[in-house]
Amino acid sequence: MPITDRESRTVVVIGAGPAGAIAATLLKRKGHDVLIIERQLFPRFSIGESLLSHCLDFVEEAGMLEAVKAAGFQKKNGAAFAWRDQYSAFDFGDTFSQGQPSTFQVQRGTFDKLLADQAELQGVEIRYQQEIIAGDFDSPQPVLSVRREDGSEYQLQAQFVLDASGYGRVLPRLLDLEAPSNFPVRKAVFTHIEDHIDPANFDREKILVSIHPVHRDVWFWSIPFSDGRCSQGVVADAQRFADKPEDLDACLREFIDETPHLQALLKDAVWDTPARTIGGYSANVKTLYGPNFALLGNAAEFLDPVFSSGVTIAMRSASMAAKVLDRQLQGETVDWESEFSKPLKRGVDTFRAYVEGWYEGTFQDVIFYQDGTQEIRRMICAILAGYAWDERNPFVSEPKRRLRMLSEICASTPQ
Repeated sequence: MPITDRESRTVVVIGAGPAGAIAATLLKRKGHDVLIIERQLFPRFSIGESLLSHCLDFVEEAGMLEAVKAAGFQKKNGAAFAWRDQYSAFDFGDTFSQGQPSTFQVQRGTFDKLLADQAELQGVEIRYQQEIIAGDFDSPQPVLSVRREDGSEYQLQAQFVLDASGYGRVLPRLLDLEAPSNFPVRKAVFTHIEDHIDPANFDREKILVSIHPVHRDVWFWSIPFSDGRCSQGVVADAQRFADKPEDLDACLREFIDETPHLQALLKDAVWDTPARTIGGYSANVKTLYGPNFALLGNAAEFLDPVFSSGVTIAMRSASMAAKVLDRQLQGETVDWESEFSKPLKRGVDTFRAYVEGWYEGTFQDVIFYQDGTQEIRRMICAILAGYAWDERNPFVSEPKRRLRMLSEICASTPQ
């Protein structure tokens, strides 16, 4: 379709990442007219590379699972945690929720482009290198101002807008929806390396989360890929970086050198990619929806990278929003608060409870506790696999109380 100065579409999705691609595809499969506006050109770099099992439920729902399975990504069957001489592993094939038994660890540039390409194959139109610069939501139908790569502009009128812009947070910025996060300001420094890790000492089918031997609020991710490379990062309160080198590569290496088991694991690594950083990433909003719009995934709220929950929340919100919007476009009366916002937040709040517990140390105590029953480990494993909305799980339905009780048991038991 030629782009005119003003055109009308049924649904406009901002962002072609996982949330945008899945939401647009689900709506297209229901017969709706959908257009994605994406500021960047794919493939592009992104973190959030260790998928949770629950992600594949939504990939499958959108008809993309076979393509993802055929892409050669590194299989991921669980998560492992290491602190000093302690090690604890969880197998996604043995969880309370009995969901997907495994998932993948992916270079997001490749993965996100695959999902976007799959969306296009199913009829979704994507316009890359175009940016939403303004939005009028006071009219009966929203009108977005779009800037093309050449600097020219046009307007898009839509019946509904889904914001899946991730860290770009387009509508929260344009509509003054941003709200402060209650999490401390943390910072991540990360890179990709040729890891050369001895397979006898490393399970490439699990993400490895390592904890600093002294500062338990400092942790590292090691996410192996299928090509012998690895995503390696460190996360800490901003103040922990005060005495570290300004050079990001030297900063990351110094943190690793302070952590003996991780230093030994990476002793033969080739550090061939300049490190990057992101800080102050935790975010919140005043509302997840409004007149003719809804916010998906990181565009609405981002907690912390520790349990790789970001992509899962994004995909879950895409699936939920697509179902509600489909019914609305068919003329039904829907309630975005009770059908989208509240149920989505329940799972997000579950993740939040365990993120807070992680940095307080209580959830770390639970993870390394060796005397707990297998059923409790299966319940915890279900959350680590992404099934934070399964309220049959007591650690989902009452996350703070259950975690507090379990941490007290762990603390009172000699290890």
